[in-house]
Amino acid sequence: MNLELLESFGQNYPEEFDGTLDCISLAVTCAFNKRGTLLAVGCNDGRIVIWDFLTRGIAKIITAHMHPVCSLSWSRDGHKLLSASTDNNACIWDVLSGECEGRYKFPSPILKAQYHPRNDQVFLVCPLKHAAVLVDIGGKHHVVPLDDDSDLSIVASFDRRGQYIYTGNSKGKVLVLSSTDLEIKASFRVGATAIKSIEFARRGDCFLVNTGDRIIRVYNANDIFECSKDAEPEPKHRLQDLVNKTMWKKCCFSGDGEYVCAGSARQHALYIWEKGFGNLVKILHGTKGELLLDVVWHPVRPIIASISSGVVSVWAQNQVENWSAFAPDFKELDENVEYEERESEFDLSDEDKSVTAGPHKEDEDLEVDVTSIEPVVAFCSSDEEIEESKILQFLPIAPEVEDPEDGPSLVPPTHGGSSPNSSRKHRVYDIALEGPLTDEIHPLLSNKTGKEKPTSGKKGVKRLAKQ
Repeated sequence: MNLELLESFGQNYPEEFDGTLDCISLAVTCAFNKRGTLLAVGCNDGRIVIWDFLTRGIAKIITAHMHPVCSLSWSRDGHKLLSASTDNNACIWDVLSGECEGRYKFPSPILKAQYHPRNDQVFLVCPLKHAAVLVDIGGKHHVVPLDDDSDLSIVASFDRRGQYIYTGNSKGKVLVLSSTDLEIKASFRVGATAIKSIEFARRGDCFLVNTGDRIIRVYNANDIFECSKDAEPEPKHRLQDLVNKTMWKKCCFSGDGEYVCAGSARQHALYIWEKGFGNLVKILHGTKGELLLDVVWHPVRPIIASISSGVVSVWAQNQVENWSAFAPDFKELDENVEYEERESEFDLSDEDKSVTAGPHKEDEDLEVDVTSIEPVVAFCSSDEEIEESKILQFLPIAPEVEDPEDGPSLVPPTHGGSSPNSSRKHRVYDIALEGPLTDEIHPLLSNKTGKEKPTSGKKGVKRLAKQ
């Protein structure tokens, strides 16, 4: 696949619905790997379904948890997958084998789990009503410092390179801490409203802050370090729905960082803004009456995957075939036309050819290099000149053979899924957190109407399925 040929000049965002990915069970969250060749989908029955996004087929099914999967994150090379469930567990999975490499038990529900962008030995966890926790794969953990000890509604995220951790609280305060020593490097205020999420672009130094006042603020990271602490810098853009005053469920950047996509919390609607000017360029409407759960943008192509009603919807551009781009003299016909050949079209020597002045120039032999491989710019980070060689792009799939005539009997494939009673033992780590811990149920399982008392276990899973 040549990404340079796929580049669309002008608009580089999806325009229409392009099908669905049905995981059989209800999908809850999803995440692309670094190249966008694999899409991991977490389901409400605890399974992780990994789709080959080029063929739109299921490449592997991992029986990961006993409760719904609420968060997924890929390692940089794509060989590891971090999952968090509503049973307060975070697990690291080997994508090729489907085996669990480590299970981390937390005393409170987990809202988000994120791999370090450059180091697969460290990941960040955001527990419910608790400060963010930085965990290494050996089980050691460090609590990320708070600005206000009484404010425990914390959201946190690594920046693009993993050098800093950005944390936001319910009072509109954002702290920027070094990911190595957890020292505060900068801080600023968004306003007097709660911060719901912080997302970074894959390219460039911009990040967005989704707040409770229904405004998405886009900042430049360099401006944050230049301003004084506790200042209230002016964002580059304020993105909002002025007509419907929509509350945003999930926000993200495009792969090239030029667009911002936000999913409505009221309906299945995706709003796309151009980051450079801050203008709304497209609204994608899904089925009426559906509620949005998650939105992710493809890392290198103008494709968006959204989840609603347990199904993954894919949004892409309308690809129009333009054969004249390959043959300039190609003419596309709407109907059959009788062709009239030229007088000398099939002659061995063209008699009507104009006489060229001067000696006839012969084509010179040119040496074409077919061995060296130039790195694809879309796959390289801005601070790198070469592509990663050990990155996992595709998963091998065993062919399904029905009633073989001769030869040894074949074991039916299980899509690489691991069973709960796997022979390989994985290590279990108990993450002990100090301070006040909440016994609230995970927001994914809580009843929105509030008429019924919250329950846990299988009843919570059934209620999620009804939603």
